[in-house]
Amino acid sequence: MALKTLLLRRSIDRKKRELDTLRQKNASFATREAELEAAIAEAETKEQETAVNEAIEAFNGEKSAHEATVQALEDGIAALETDLAAAEAAEPAAPDAAHTERSNNIVHERTKFFNMTMQERDAFIGRQSIKDLLQRVRELGHQTRSVTGAEVTIPTDALDLIRENIGTYSKLYKHLRVRRVNGKARQSVMGAVPEAVWTEACASLKELTLDFSGVEVDGYKVGGYIAICKATLEDSDVALAYEILSAIAQGIGLGVDKASAYGTGVKMPLGIVTRLAQTTKPENYPAQAREWVNLSASNIITIPAEKTGVALFQELIKAAGKAKGKHSRGAKFWAMNETTKNTLISEALTFNAAGAIYSGINDTMPVIGGAIEELEFIPDNIILGGYGDLYLLAERAGATLARSDECMFVEDNTVFKGTARYDGQPVIAEGFVAIGIGGTTQTSEMTFAGME
Repeated sequence: MALKTLLLRRSIDRKKRELDTLRQKNASFATREAELEAAIAEAETKEQETAVNEAIEAFNGEKSAHEATVQALEDGIAALETDLAAAEAAEPAAPDAAHTERSNNIVHERTKFFNMTMQERDAFIGRQSIKDLLQRVRELGHQTRSVTGAEVTIPTDALDLIRENIGTYSKLYKHLRVRRVNGKARQSVMGAVPEAVWTEACASLKELTLDFSGVEVDGYKVGGYIAICKATLEDSDVALAYEILSAIAQGIGLGVDKASAYGTGVKMPLGIVTRLAQTTKPENYPAQAREWVNLSASNIITIPAEKTGVALFQELIKAAGKAKGKHSRGAKFWAMNETTKNTLISEALTFNAAGAIYSGINDTMPVIGGAIEELEFIPDNIILGGYGDLYLLAERAGATLARSDECMFVEDNTVFKGTARYDGQPVIAEGFVAIGIGGTTQTSEMTFAGME
């Protein structure tokens, strides 16, 4: 019977993920509805009215199909949850609460281990390199005295999984151009795209010139500590592996986000804001790099406090246009803290045809386009953004764990410090902007852990 409940839980989780994906489209339907309302008011000729009517019919058809799909998924989930309740009621009672908690943990591990199936998870844990890693971690965790220089090297198998899951904890990693390097490396960057030349059909083609420049990247260390309960060290390989790998990915993700936005470029990546705020060419600027340009006036923009509502978004559109994407694949992102996002939501409030209040902002910047990412270290009323693939993030292979049993003695935790190595910079800086709303001006000042 336990297998049946496990299967039902997996089916419910899968359908809920599908439902969440569908519900994310609700904001786009609300935006389109508002646009159609505006189109109705602006239609003056018969042709315009016909076009609007056709657009409304198409919209209503899409919305009805969407709502029917959502309803079908909700009904399916409700039916599965009923079956699950019946299956659980038919199972023998657990002998005690501890057994119940452990069983729930096993189910969680089997269904939530980095989105792997049970077979994939078991195969991963069964690899000799992973077994050696977990065994070494347990040995360090049970040392009866402090050990100087006791470290664990993370195997490549686990590093690959950590990289795949950094995006879960880093808001910017998925938007940036990530390249794996060993030691110092030089990355070629193409300059302006040449214009093709028109000729007669049988004439010879003209030569085009591609301008390449290079940037050097190193591998600076980023890391933090990972506290693992000693009971987990004695638990299953699945539980221990999940704690270690998810904690490392989380620490790296948070570090990458802050450095990508505000890094000083000294023993850490150069941040977007730091580069935009430069008023003079740095002395160590590479000779082979692209020509340095002062962007402090053009790409750091302050929108006056009196600009609100539609006027505010008109200014945002103009400011966003300062980010040039001619070298990019075209995907933008906009990073801000929750307070700033809520300010934009409030400024975008309006009424729909039914008289209900709604906002055209969800997780996508209206009109401008691009995903909105919340990063709480960004100051209030500041918006950073642009074309993420114009930021080069160099990822060094290799990460290590080192152990201490003194830091959290009272909590009965063994503490491991996890480290990895990264470098990065906006290789085409004019692809980014820093926008201050409410009269706020962005500065490059930022405090990093350990540097107060």
